[in-house]
Amino acid sequence: MKQVINGKLYNTETAQEICSCQYGYPRDFDYVLEELYRKKNGEFFLYICGGPASRYRVQTGCNEYSGNQQIIPVDINTAKDFTEKNGSVDDYINLFGMPEE
Repeated sequence: MKQVINGKLYNTETAQEICSCQYGYPRDFDYVLEELYRKKNGEFFLYICGGPASRYRVQTGCNEYSGNQQIIPVDINTAKDFTEKNGSVDDYINLFGMPEE
């Protein structure tokens, strides 16, 4: 997916996927997919996708909802938190260095 945000291009095809989490199956109404990416310039962003009953749904009419997908730029602290919760220890160390013991 490609999206321009504040004059900057975010592209899931050219950025490095760091880690992800998925809840449910793609055809479920409450399906959620979140993927963390890092651009070549070091910026991080989340690609999110959700079904019509997920927290990422969009209202399309009176009591009508649709699934949604979008890109959200995130700061380094959000990227660290996401990687800590959803990535491996190696993912975290490769990106942010060795944490304190």
